[in-house]
Amino acid sequence: MNFISRVIVDSAYALEASGRYRRTRNFVDDLLNNDNFWLKRYFDLFMMALILSSVFILIRDVKFQQRDFFALFNDYIISIIFLVEYTMRLWVCSNTAQIITSQYEKDRLLHRPFRLRRAVAKALYAKWKYASSLSAIIDLLAIMPFFHEMRLFRLFIVFRVFKLFRYTQNMQQFAKILGTKKFELLTLFTFAGLILFVASVLIYVMEALNPESPVDTLFDALYWAIVTISTVGYGDVTPVTFEGRLVAMAVIVSGVAVLAFATSIVVSAFTENLEPIRRNKLVQEARSMKHFYLICGFSPATLVVASKLKRMGRHVVILEKNVERVEEARQHKQLVINSDPGALETYKLLGIDIEKQVSAVLLLHDSDIENVYTALTIRSMQKPVRILSLLHDKQHRRKLKFAGADDIVYAQEIIGQLSREYSGNPIAFEALHALRAGHTDIIMDEVLVDDQMVRKIRQVKDLEIRGRHIVLVGIQSVRENRFIFNPSPDFEVNENDKIVVIAEKTVLKEYHITLHR
Repeated sequence: MNFISRVIVDSAYALEASGRYRRTRNFVDDLLNNDNFWLKRYFDLFMMALILSSVFILIRDVKFQQRDFFALFNDYIISIIFLVEYTMRLWVCSNTAQIITSQYEKDRLLHRPFRLRRAVAKALYAKWKYASSLSAIIDLLAIMPFFHEMRLFRLFIVFRVFKLFRYTQNMQQFAKILGTKKFELLTLFTFAGLILFVASVLIYVMEALNPESPVDTLFDALYWAIVTISTVGYGDVTPVTFEGRLVAMAVIVSGVAVLAFATSIVVSAFTENLEPIRRNKLVQEARSMKHFYLICGFSPATLVVASKLKRMGRHVVILEKNVERVEEARQHKQLVINSDPGALETYKLLGIDIEKQVSAVLLLHDSDIENVYTALTIRSMQKPVRILSLLHDKQHRRKLKFAGADDIVYAQEIIGQLSREYSGNPIAFEALHALRAGHTDIIMDEVLVDDQMVRKIRQVKDLEIRGRHIVLVGIQSVRENRFIFNPSPDFEVNENDKIVVIAEKTVLKEYHITLHR
């Protein structure tokens, strides 16, 4: 291997091994292409502001052309910014260092001399593949005024408007939706082009020799055909001969057919992609939340839990794969995403930071098997998030624990314990019945024992609950690290213990004040 090849290969390996180079490249790539990167939104807004300002300056210069600050800002500063952006996109579109090192390692593996030309050709082809794309061509045309002072080239500023497609996700989504109908659109354009060609030739043949006809050139005929087939009909160019009017009638009917065909293509494309559009919108909404509870599966329990969390001011996102249940959840004004919570692709689609954004994951499927599978999926991502699962059959408790569920709620077990503890207490029974029936005035709440309260409250009897129409459900004991149902009067209360009680809202509010007083 000659000296030049050795220098290029060593430089490529040095770049690949450089942590600063990789971090810089990843940062630029995220800034330009990663919709989940927090700075990209501000970068897109900045670029959109530059595009719109350059167009407004161009409009101003049509009748009031002057070489002031705004003209220089438009021709040079904005163009330089776009040139830098174009260069950065050309840089991150492919990894030249990686291409060279890969070619070098491949040649070494096959015991043949390193072919520098082949590696450079691959690198240049990767750059050319991006440079020849439609978006890159628009970027290049947008910086043309920077290189030319001719007024004709200043019109390339208009191409900056097309750059808005890059910075607005709605426009990108619109283009992707129409892209699903490539065959239909190609058929439409072929049909419309054929009609335009035939109509232009016919009207030219019928009208060009008539001195009273406004159709004098083939361009006039083409202009008339486009205006007519689009059903615009300006009236500035109209046929005067009998044959020309026959052609006009045929073109008008064909134009209606073309518009109907185009409308049906667009409508069918949006109808077929309505659910993905809605899902993407909800995903963007979920990504914007700083903290929320992720509920997997929609069931009656999900509706109760989600409503309770919303009343507490918490954000809730529901994942459900069943379409009928998704519609039911939307009828109850829930933020539900139609996706399988047991699939890794779902969480890649969400693009959220589970560790930072998700307060807890609640598994509320109607099936224990689905809860187990979802828990295994979430734990496979190695994210330290708290998982709470609903248990329907006590035989599956060990499976849920093995799958990674931190807390398991078995409704029958809780009801049995409550019934046993409070079966002889009429007030408690009435309170539980009212709570179960959804009585609006009866709520279950928890009271945190702080450092001020613990000075006066040493034992359960110090809570002075008797005679206040309050039911003490239990205490989440810090010392014993478990929940104690119906603790005895002499049970010791410690700081940071949580006291769970049931009562009317007004009674609980007054009791909170009493405890802190």
